[in-house]
Amino acid sequence: MRTATRPGRTRIWDRFAASDPGLLRLMAGLRTVGAIALTLAVLALMSVDVTHMVAGAMAAMVGTFAIKDKQRRAQALTLLLGLPVALAAMSLGALLNKTVVVGDLFFIALIFAAVYSRRFGDRGTALGLIGFQIYFVSLFVRATFSALPGLCATLAIAFVCSALVRFVVVPETPERVLLRLRKAFRARLAQLVSAQIELLDAGPDRAEKALEDLRRYTARLHESAMMIQGQLAEGTSDSATASLVQRRVADAEIAAERLGVLLLTARSKERADTLTLHLPHAPVPAPGDRLRAQDDITATLRRDLDTLRLLVLRPITDDRGTALAHLRNRLLGYREEENLPRASTAVQDVFRGIGETARSVLGLRLALDGPQDESDDTPSTTRSREELDAEDVAIAGSEEAEREDSAPRGWERPTTRTAVQVSVGSALAIVGGEFLSSQRWYWAVLTCWVVFLNTASTGEILVKGYRRLIGTVLGVVAGALLAGLVGTHTWTAFGLVLLFIFAMFFTAPLSYALMSFFVTAMLGLLYTLLNTYSTAVLVLRIEETALGAVCGVIAAALVLPVHTDRRTDELLATVLRRLGDVTGAAVDQLSGGPALDLLDKARDLDKALDDLRSSVQPLTHPITPLRSRRQTARYLVALLETCAYHARSLAATAELLPQSKTVAADPRLRRAGRRIAHNIEVLVARVEDDDTEGVAETGASLAALLEPEGPDGPRHDRVTTRVLRHLQRLDEGVVGLARPLGVPVSTGDGVSSPGAASSRRTASSRGPAV
Repeated sequence: MRTATRPGRTRIWDRFAASDPGLLRLMAGLRTVGAIALTLAVLALMSVDVTHMVAGAMAAMVGTFAIKDKQRRAQALTLLLGLPVALAAMSLGALLNKTVVVGDLFFIALIFAAVYSRRFGDRGTALGLIGFQIYFVSLFVRATFSALPGLCATLAIAFVCSALVRFVVVPETPERVLLRLRKAFRARLAQLVSAQIELLDAGPDRAEKALEDLRRYTARLHESAMMIQGQLAEGTSDSATASLVQRRVADAEIAAERLGVLLLTARSKERADTLTLHLPHAPVPAPGDRLRAQDDITATLRRDLDTLRLLVLRPITDDRGTALAHLRNRLLGYREEENLPRASTAVQDVFRGIGETARSVLGLRLALDGPQDESDDTPSTTRSREELDAEDVAIAGSEEAEREDSAPRGWERPTTRTAVQVSVGSALAIVGGEFLSSQRWYWAVLTCWVVFLNTASTGEILVKGYRRLIGTVLGVVAGALLAGLVGTHTWTAFGLVLLFIFAMFFTAPLSYALMSFFVTAMLGLLYTLLNTYSTAVLVLRIEETALGAVCGVIAAALVLPVHTDRRTDELLATVLRRLGDVTGAAVDQLSGGPALDLLDKARDLDKALDDLRSSVQPLTHPITPLRSRRQTARYLVALLETCAYHARSLAATAELLPQSKTVAADPRLRRAGRRIAHNIEVLVARVEDDDTEGVAETGASLAALLEPEGPDGPRHDRVTTRVLRHLQRLDEGVVGLARPLGVPVSTGDGVSSPGAASSRRTASSRGPAV
């Protein structure tokens, strides 16, 4: 019975680990709740009153979530510096509590300093956040000069408890985070393979859902890969190891995504467009007859995909015996032409994709777990290991590329602009909040502060304020119900507070509205503990929240504004430039040029694309009235994701040189890459200046542009079909971007109009690109 139960528990845990990569949300919630619980336990033993316990709980929460440094020593130093900042904020709050004008002016100055301090990195951000939040705590508990000694002692206890939980009870190191992220990547990779099996088996009635699952798990795998790459510098022993792991993770991600495209192609009448994997609600490709449920080839594919999933999930400690080695050897054998089953070219491509994915899994295991038993290797497996070893040597000898510092200065620096905007918005919130309530006006200021966090445009602030208001309204209802149920049961209320705090941190990255719900419900319980609860108080919180959100939007729109159109256009231009950098460097290296750090360039492209995806949320949000722009924004982002996938694949293939026995440099590729580079330059010019007269070029396929080497036409013995396919898809994707951006396209026979999607945007209107 135990044997049957354990695998089930393992599967459940793997699913949970995949949903929370690296268990980052779980650990953040546990650290915060643990710090608060320990603080409350110590204060209870000291028999302090409820006001001090509330202050201690809030201070422990701030002292835990504000620290974002990666290394433990840096975390300890920031926490040590945070205590005097917290003591100063609490003291000034108690002293200025009765002086309205001076206190308000100081609060605005503190807000400016807290936001401006973000320019100094994680430590500056943490100290500014601690100063602001502790001053807010002093207002919340109505600190007085006579109570100051006790409150300062409470702060000291809260910070000590936070340190104990962080460094002793729930210790966290970059190495442990990276280890958990690796497990999460493995779990998400297995989920993606499972989705591919579902796509293989799906009938006409389930094809759409299977494709949607494939999209979702592909995006989740990419998210895990990005999180691992962000943790490599601190979580590995040296830069060579970090580069090796980064390469192997990228290989596995690209191979798994390619396998999905090949499987989709095998199930379609024609070759599937990779855009299908990235465009939400894209139509399912027309089914073909190359795969039938009764065919032996389909059964073999299903068996091999199940085997691939087993290889992904099986820990290195379970690699005992010859059975698993036999399965791995069979999949790696598909990399050899003679081992492919007799089938159509599209189906054989799927088997090749399975072999390449198995190779990437082998490479990932070698990079993460070291050498393994090679006694049962077949010749094809030995060749795969030799290729991986040669790549490892090349990666270890590469040097990191230097980056240029092009940070903006003066008012253009985001921290300076945001500090001014938040200060003006907070001043408006203070004035308006005083009219609503002279006692709890600070809720409007807090909302104004929060809506500016991690936002960069007026539209983003508007959407965030809207979500916070929705969560607050629902939280007020829950708070009213809970306050009536809890009554005077102090420890029951504190227990629910801890539960809501954990839920708040666990859901914060998933839903801002849900996080706001838990915050408001928790505050209803805190008001109950302070004997200040009433329905009117919670209704007042809704009013103050709405006021703070409105003040934030007004400040963002009128003071040094960054309009959503401008923000998205800037990020779109950045993505296009990064796309051009990756493609140009990859094509140059595939053409025989010098080796470059292509994966770092690909990572910069992914980061820029993530920023663009966040910035267009106001345009793609359901409440936006501009439905045509919403469709255009979704299409552009999906098309850019497709282009990024092909650029990453080209970069990964280019880095195989010169060790690969199957890919060799071909100087003719430079000619094929010129058209893509030209078209990207035209798109960037169009986004940055609507009056540009550039024309995108299209025409014959890139393969046809290569000079023939024989009487029978072009020969591609030295250039893999995969490289040409990625170049062709990238060329098509870039041309596809030209139409919604309003760029004319030259077909060789003339210049076509930008198309219906962009005909509404003329040069005279100077409208936004997205």
